[in-house]
Parts: sequence; structure tokens; C-alpha cells
Amino acid sequence: MVKLTKDDVKTKEVHGWKGLHVFHFPFSSCSQKLRIFLNLKGAKWESHTIDLMKNENLTPWYLGINPRGLVPVLVDDGDVHIESNDIIAYLEKKYPDPRLVPTGHENEVAALLKLEDDMHLDLRALSFRFVFNPPSPPKLANDLEVYATAGSGTVGGKKDGRVGVEIGFWKTYASEGITDAVAKSAAANFRTAFGEIDARLNRQPCVLGDQLSVADIAWFIYVNRLELAAYPFERLHPNLWAWYGKLLRRPEFAKEVALPPSVKDHFDATRAKHAAEGRSLELVAGL
Repeated sequence: MVKLTKDDVKTKEVHGWKGLHVFHFPFSSCSQKLRIFLNLKGAKWESHTIDLMKNENLTPWYLGINPRGLVPVLVDDGDVHIESNDIIAYLEKKYPDPRLVPTGHENEVAALLKLEDDMHLDLRALSFRFVFNPPSPPKLANDLEVYATAGSGTVGGKKDGRVGVEIGFWKTYASEGITDAVAKSAAANFRTAFGEIDARLNRQPCVLGDQLSVADIAWFIYVNRLELAAYPFERLHPNLWAWYGKLLRRPEFAKEVALPPSVKDHFDATRAKHAAEGRSLELVAGL
């Protein structure tokens, strides 16, 4: 569990907050996962949007809440929890009904969520290459300098190394973007993982069997993001694609991944441009 100590939190005002407060961004995959989880639980929470595209996550105020500069963050009656899967584990105990970590499947859920978490940088790479496709690097040298200084706080009372991983990603992105080699490697990792989930769904309606779980939420988000990147799900993973379509018809899922028209138009134009140039994800990665 990643619950910050009182000393880890430099933005002290949040210690006095009552109830559930969630810092999130609409297009953040981890934020989407947490919001769907909260929808299914029927929990009431107060929204605090952090615009990642404007680097609001790198302000001293926000880094004082999460020194890693990531979303989502949960503040529950003044206690600060970071990392989406740890937040979900905490909330599963706080709101046990409906159960989203099926009894007897705790270790299996943990393994599937670890795999999902381990692939987060792969998802980010494919997202920025084939979905977001910003005209310039979203985090420049000055932004990273702020990240390295204001974001160099502690987690659990100890110096945290996660900021270095984040800075490394953004430095590489600024200097060379997402190369074909990186895209191929990330897509290959997803093809393997999706293939395993597809095999599960060939014999059961949900990832863990008959009951909807956190694992379904987590992998739904990844399918949604890579569908925006034109990953060929219907051809490669038909069971996964059919499962995704069923979940997408549920309002608890659909409203958290719905795109404003202007954003949808941008993503559609990006896919069309890549296809016209012969630089689609499918072609670059050899899927």
C-alpha cells in the first residue's frame, strides 16, 4: 500500500479535508480505471481535475500532494494515497460491496494488476506515438527541472526513485520521440498480454470467470486506449474485442472513456494521417 506519511505531504491543507477526494485527468488511463471502479462501487467523491497537458501535475502545490507527480491521487479524510492499484486495494476494503476482487482470486488479481502496471510505459509510448501525437514534447527542459527539484520528495519517509523513471521517459521523448523500435517492442508486449486475456475470455465471460472484477476494469482501459491507436483487435483477439464491446455498453464504463467531439476529431485525424503515410501502429509494429 502506498499511503503517504504526514511528513511526505508538503501541501498540508489536504490533511484537513473530509470525505473522498480524487485528483485525476480525463484521459489518464489510471484515472479512468479508478473512476470506473468508483462508479461500480457507487461511492461518492469530490473531483479535482489535474490537467496533464498543461503540466498542472508539476506545480509545487500538486507535487506537495504526490511527489511522483502522477494521477490519480486519493485523499480520504486527510490521508493521502497514491498509485491507482494501491488506491483500488484500499477502497476495496473500505467499500466491500459489490466485491470486485473475488474471494479466492486475490493472488490472481494481484498478478494481473502487476502485469498491467508493468506495461504502463508501453501504453504511454504507444499513446504518444499513435494517439495523442502532440506537435511538440509536452515536457521540456524547464518542466523537467521543476520535476527534479520540487518532485524530489519522500514516499513512506524515504527518498523516492520513481521521479527519475518519469524524467528519463520524458527526456528520451523530447530528444527522439517514440522510435519504431520502441513501438514494436511495446506492441509485441501487448500482443502477448492481450493473447493471454483473449484465451481466458474464450472459455468464460469475464477475465477471472463469471464475476466482473478489477482485472476487467484494468484491461478494458488498455483495450480502449489501443483501440484509439488502431490496434487490430478484431483480427488478432476476437474474444477480447467482443468482451470489450459488452463492457463499453455499460454506462459505468462508457462515460469514463467518452471523448469530447474536438478530441475525437483530433484522434481520428491522427489515425487517418498515419494510415495514409503507411505509419500506422499495425504496419510499424508488424501486427
